[in-house]
Amino acid sequence: MCRLIGYAGPTVTLETMLFDAPFSLRRQAHAPRHQTLGRINADGWGVGWYDPAIRPEPARYRTATPMWADIRFAEIAPLIRTGCFVAAVRNASPGSPVEETGSSPFTADDYLFTHNGYLDGFREGLGVALRHGLTERREGALLGAADSEVVFAMVLDRLDKGASLATAVTEVLGEIHDLTTGAFNFLLTDGTTMVATRDGNSLFTRSLADPAADSADAGHVIASEPYDDDPRWQPVPDRSLATIADGTLTITAL
Repeated sequence: MCRLIGYAGPTVTLETMLFDAPFSLRRQAHAPRHQTLGRINADGWGVGWYDPAIRPEPARYRTATPMWADIRFAEIAPLIRTGCFVAAVRNASPGSPVEETGSSPFTADDYLFTHNGYLDGFREGLGVALRHGLTERREGALLGAADSEVVFAMVLDRLDKGASLATAVTEVLGEIHDLTTGAFNFLLTDGTTMVATRDGNSLFTRSLADPAADSADAGHVIASEPYDDDPRWQPVPDRSLATIADGTLTITAL
């Protein structure tokens, strides 16, 4: 059922955040510790990151290759520095094709989005109904067959109307709850603010501040599961929204 990680804060390398830790995202691809459905995430992976000195839109890399077998990106990850990124490894929902277009994160305009979970009935008519509810612009931009990409398009339609990141995500979550069951851990960022829902799947947060220092400029991580055994990891309660904004992490009930 996928594993995701998002980070916002001072500049870090993608090697440090995705590959070096003892239970890094690369290890979670084949040996997750908190995954409840499916024990391997072999159906691709991806990462998106921001470099505002170059452009406001994020760069993205994704592939249908399992993360542990993707030597190409592991070689360049030490050279990529960023203050905000989103990454995910994929365990495709039943009936979904294994293809690059199904790998998170999804991107449009200044946004990155990923979804850890599934929508019951998506292949039995729900997906068609959700697509019909999209604006022509967002429906026409869909590239693949993943339920997560359709959810992102629903979020984008609300962002296009001026909704905040938190409002867009929670409104879509409410609409989906009215239509089906499943697991709906969503993560969305514009490169400055990051929001994530915990709804039916594991989710943790952690501050990267030195515990001996009083730093308001700490980096913060939101992840499906801890990438190490540091005691600063905190579980997010189910049906909650985690927000990173202005160097601060907050958790609110949905």
